[in-house]
Amino acid sequence: MIDRGQHELGGAPFTDIMALTDRAVSRDDVDAERTAFAGGSYGGYMANWVAGHTGDRFRCIVTHASLWDTATMGHTTDNAGWERPMREQNARYNPKDSVGDIVAPMLVIHGDRDYRVPIAQGHALWYDLHEFSSTPRDADGRTQHRYLYFPDEGHWIQGRGNAQVWYETFLGFLDTHVRGEDWERPATLG
Repeated sequence: MIDRGQHELGGAPFTDIMALTDRAVSRDDVDAERTAFAGGSYGGYMANWVAGHTGDRFRCIVTHASLWDTATMGHTTDNAGWERPMREQNARYNPKDSVGDIVAPMLVIHGDRDYRVPIAQGHALWYDLHEFSSTPRDADGRTQHRYLYFPDEGHWIQGRGNAQVWYETFLGFLDTHVRGEDWERPATLG
Protein backbone atom coordinates (compact mmCIF):
# COMPACT_ATOMS: atom_id res chain seq x y z
CA MET A 1 0.00 0.00 0.00
CA ILE A 2 2.82 2.40 0.85
CA ASP A 3 4.64 1.71 -2.42
CA ARG A 4 1.44 2.13 -4.44
CA GLY A 5 0.68 5.42 -2.72
CA GLN A 6 4.11 6.99 -3.01
CA HIS A 7 3.84 10.29 -4.93
CA GLU A 8 0.05 10.07 -5.08
CA LEU A 9 -1.21 12.05 -2.10
CA GLY A 10 -4.87 11.58 -3.03
CA GLY A 11 -4.66 8.83 -5.66
CA ALA A 12 -4.04 5.20 -4.72
CA PRO A 13 -4.29 5.85 -0.95
CA PHE A 14 -7.78 7.32 -1.45
CA THR A 15 -8.83 4.39 -3.64
CA ASP A 16 -7.51 1.90 -1.07
CA ILE A 17 -9.20 3.65 1.86
CA MET A 18 -12.54 3.77 0.06
CA ALA A 19 -12.26 0.08 -0.88
CA LEU A 20 -11.60 -0.75 2.78
CA THR A 21 -14.56 1.42 3.79
CA ASP A 22 -16.82 -0.31 1.26
CA ARG A 23 -15.77 -3.67 2.66
CA ALA A 24 -16.37 -2.58 6.26
CA VAL A 25 -19.85 -1.15 5.62
CA SER A 26 -20.89 -4.27 3.72
CA ARG A 27 -20.89 -6.14 7.03
CA ASP A 28 -24.25 -6.81 8.67
CA ASP A 29 -23.07 -5.36 11.98
CA VAL A 30 -22.05 -1.99 10.49
CA ASP A 31 -24.58 0.75 9.71
CA ALA A 32 -23.42 2.23 6.38
CA GLU A 33 -25.72 5.22 6.91
CA ARG A 34 -23.95 6.28 10.12
CA THR A 35 -20.27 6.61 9.30
CA ALA A 36 -17.65 9.30 9.81
CA PHE A 37 -14.11 9.83 8.57
CA ALA A 38 -11.23 11.20 10.65
CA GLY A 39 -7.50 11.67 10.34
CA GLY A 40 -4.52 13.65 11.61
CA SER A 41 -1.38 14.89 9.85
CA TYR A 42 -1.31 12.98 6.53
CA GLY A 43 -4.56 11.38 7.69
CA GLY A 44 -5.88 14.93 8.08
CA TYR A 45 -4.88 15.66 4.50
CA MET A 46 -6.72 12.49 3.51
CA ALA A 47 -9.77 13.61 5.52
CA ASN A 48 -9.76 16.86 3.53
CA TRP A 49 -9.39 14.95 0.26
CA VAL A 50 -12.19 12.55 1.23
CA ALA A 51 -14.43 15.48 2.17
CA GLY A 52 -14.17 16.91 -1.33
CA HIS A 53 -14.54 13.60 -3.15
CA THR A 54 -17.31 11.66 -1.40
CA GLY A 55 -20.30 14.02 -1.24
CA ASP A 56 -22.57 13.05 1.63
CA ARG A 57 -21.20 9.53 2.06
CA PHE A 58 -19.98 10.34 5.58
CA ARG A 59 -22.13 12.05 8.18
CA CYS A 60 -19.15 14.16 9.26
CA ILE A 61 -15.40 14.45 8.87
CA VAL A 62 -12.75 15.35 11.45
CA THR A 63 -9.42 16.76 10.27
CA HIS A 64 -6.51 17.38 12.64
CA ALA A 65 -3.22 19.19 11.87
CA SER A 66 -4.04 18.86 8.21
CA LEU A 67 -2.65 20.01 4.91
CA TRP A 68 -5.31 21.95 3.02
CA ASP A 69 -3.57 23.83 0.20
CA THR A 70 -0.65 22.08 -1.47
CA ALA A 71 0.22 25.27 -3.39
CA THR A 72 1.10 27.17 -0.21
CA MET A 73 2.24 24.40 2.13
CA GLY A 74 5.84 24.23 0.90
CA HIS A 75 6.51 27.88 1.63
CA THR A 76 5.87 27.65 5.36
CA THR A 77 6.53 24.12 6.64
CA ASP A 78 9.64 23.01 8.54
CA ASN A 79 9.85 20.06 6.11
CA ALA A 80 12.37 21.51 3.63
CA GLY A 81 11.94 18.59 1.22
CA TRP A 82 8.26 19.28 0.67
CA GLU A 83 8.18 21.60 -2.33
CA ARG A 84 10.57 20.68 -5.13
CA PRO A 85 10.23 16.90 -5.58
CA MET A 86 6.47 16.98 -5.07
CA ARG A 87 5.46 19.97 -7.20
CA GLU A 88 3.49 17.98 -9.82
CA GLN A 89 1.55 15.84 -7.37
CA ASN A 90 0.96 18.88 -5.17
CA ALA A 91 -0.96 20.54 -7.99
CA ARG A 92 -2.78 17.33 -8.93
CA TYR A 93 -3.92 16.41 -5.41
CA ASN A 94 -4.86 19.74 -3.84
CA PRO A 95 -7.90 19.35 -1.52
CA LYS A 96 -8.60 23.08 -1.75
CA ASP A 97 -9.63 22.64 -5.39
CA SER A 98 -12.65 20.55 -4.33
CA VAL A 99 -13.97 22.75 -1.51
CA GLY A 100 -17.20 23.41 -3.44
CA ASP A 101 -17.92 19.68 -3.35
CA ILE A 102 -17.68 19.38 0.44
CA VAL A 103 -21.07 18.45 1.88
CA ALA A 104 -20.28 16.72 5.20
CA PRO A 105 -19.85 18.93 8.27
CA MET A 106 -16.19 19.15 9.27
CA LEU A 107 -14.44 19.59 12.59
CA VAL A 108 -11.09 21.30 11.97
CA ILE A 109 -8.51 20.93 14.78
CA HIS A 110 -5.15 22.71 14.70
CA GLY A 111 -2.41 23.90 17.04
CA ASP A 112 -0.83 27.33 16.56
CA ARG A 113 2.68 25.98 17.19
CA ASP A 114 2.48 23.35 14.46
CA TYR A 115 5.54 23.87 12.29
CA ARG A 116 5.11 20.67 10.24
CA VAL A 117 1.67 21.73 8.98
CA PRO A 118 1.53 25.42 9.87
CA ILE A 119 -1.56 27.01 11.38
CA ALA A 120 -2.17 28.94 8.14
CA GLN A 121 -3.38 25.65 6.63
CA GLY A 122 -6.05 25.34 9.34
CA HIS A 123 -7.09 28.98 9.00
CA ALA A 124 -7.36 28.70 5.21
CA LEU A 125 -9.43 25.52 5.49
CA TRP A 126 -11.76 27.17 8.01
CA TYR A 127 -12.23 30.22 5.79
CA ASP A 128 -12.80 28.16 2.65
CA LEU A 129 -15.35 25.92 4.39
CA HIS A 130 -17.36 28.99 5.37
CA GLU A 131 -17.15 30.70 2.01
CA PHE A 132 -17.19 27.91 -0.57
CA SER A 133 -18.36 24.53 0.77
CA SER A 134 -21.75 23.07 -0.14
CA THR A 135 -22.46 21.98 3.42
CA PRO A 136 -26.06 22.85 4.31
CA ARG A 137 -26.54 25.41 7.09
CA ASP A 138 -28.49 24.48 10.20
CA ALA A 139 -32.10 25.61 10.82
CA ASP A 140 -30.83 28.99 12.09
CA GLY A 141 -28.55 29.56 9.09
CA ARG A 142 -25.33 28.76 10.97
CA THR A 143 -22.50 26.65 9.65
CA GLN A 144 -22.30 23.03 10.79
CA HIS A 145 -18.49 23.16 10.59
CA ARG A 146 -16.53 23.61 13.80
CA TYR A 147 -12.98 24.75 14.55
CA LEU A 148 -11.02 23.68 17.63
CA TYR A 149 -7.92 25.85 17.96
CA PHE A 150 -5.10 25.34 20.45
CA PRO A 151 -2.84 28.42 20.74
CA ASP A 152 -0.26 26.59 22.86
CA GLU A 153 0.00 23.25 21.01
CA GLY A 154 1.98 21.91 18.08
CA HIS A 155 1.36 19.09 15.62
CA TRP A 156 -0.10 16.84 18.33
CA ILE A 157 -2.26 17.96 21.25
CA GLN A 158 -0.48 16.85 24.42
CA GLY A 159 -0.84 19.60 27.02
CA ARG A 160 -2.49 19.07 30.36
CA GLY A 161 -6.24 19.42 29.92
CA ASN A 162 -5.95 20.07 26.18
CA ALA A 163 -6.00 16.38 25.30
CA GLN A 164 -9.20 15.96 27.30
CA VAL A 165 -10.84 18.88 25.46
CA TRP A 166 -9.63 17.37 22.17
CA TYR A 167 -11.30 14.01 22.91
CA GLU A 168 -14.49 15.52 24.33
CA THR A 169 -14.89 17.76 21.28
CA PHE A 170 -14.03 14.99 18.82
CA LEU A 171 -16.48 12.53 20.39
CA GLY A 172 -19.13 15.23 20.82
CA PHE A 173 -18.93 16.13 17.13
CA LEU A 174 -19.36 12.46 16.22
CA ASP A 175 -22.25 12.08 18.67
CA THR A 176 -24.01 15.05 17.09
CA HIS A 177 -23.58 14.10 13.46
CA VAL A 178 -23.43 10.30 13.51
CA ARG A 179 -25.63 9.39 16.45
CA GLY A 180 -27.96 12.41 16.38
CA GLU A 181 -27.33 13.25 20.05
CA ASP A 182 -27.02 16.69 21.58
CA TRP A 183 -23.52 17.66 22.60
CA GLU A 184 -22.69 19.78 25.58
CA ARG A 185 -19.65 21.93 25.03
CA PRO A 186 -16.97 21.27 27.68
CA ALA A 187 -16.93 24.00 30.34
CA THR A 188 -13.36 24.83 29.40
CA LEU A 189 -14.55 25.90 25.93
CA GLY A 190 -17.36 28.13 27.25
